[in-house]
Amino acid sequence: MSSDDPRLDELVAAVCAGARYRDVDPLLVRRIGRRELAARRTLKEAVKETRNRIHQVGGAFLDDRPAYAAWLARLHAAAPAGNGPHSSFAAVCADIMRHHASTRERLPGIAHFYTQIFSGLPPIRHILDVACGLNPLALPWMPLQPAVTYEACDIYADMIAFLTEVLPLCGVAGNAFVHDLAAVAPQQPVDLVLALKILPTLEQIERGSALRLLRGLNTRQIVVSFPTRTIGGRNKGMAGSYDRDFRALVAGEGWHAQALEFPNELVFLVAKPAP
Repeated sequence: MSSDDPRLDELVAAVCAGARYRDVDPLLVRRIGRRELAARRTLKEAVKETRNRIHQVGGAFLDDRPAYAAWLARLHAAAPAGNGPHSSFAAVCADIMRHHASTRERLPGIAHFYTQIFSGLPPIRHILDVACGLNPLALPWMPLQPAVTYEACDIYADMIAFLTEVLPLCGVAGNAFVHDLAAVAPQQPVDLVLALKILPTLEQIERGSALRLLRGLNTRQIVVSFPTRTIGGRNKGMAGSYDRDFRALVAGEGWHAQALEFPNELVFLVAKPAP
């Protein structure tokens, strides 16, 4: 199916007309839709499957109706008192992070999580958080250098607009932007990339996209993580499986990968050699 088939424009319009999909990056919708049109008998089937795929890679983790305006109002009200890990601002951040499955699972030990990760890294002044979800709201618990720059990307335009206002409230410079990671890696040079629980999702979109992303990132340090329980909380041997799969994935790259295990998450601190 060629990319200029008129049914593809119809599909993108139909998918983006839905309330749950109107803020999704249309380039991602177009790329998934192109494959679904080639695989399905009718436009209606292709639209349905495109929506299903987008839900699997993003919508399943986030509440149906994120209350971004109300959340921003709460954050603005709490920010003047400070944004440290024990502040009322941090308490609001934690409450908001409960609306996304990935950050909700990390909350019980969030201070320990980031302390352990950053203790194994060199000084970091520029971070890129890819497929970030609501993770930038964890900034109060990250032991960062002064004057750090924090960038974040995801596939939802409304989420990115929200995070653009959140970052300065967290005391960092930076920006948030819409980006489809399965298509191409962001190219800006940074000290560290956070790629938390994103690689399995990328592989659902397109096989081979996980390693392509890691290779394409313009950084020496990457924090990669994998969930060790399902969204429903079941333990299905995921830690061992992801450990084997990731080590096999990067075995020929000449990278150093140090594993850290947390209650719901397997983390690798990946060091890429200098060019």
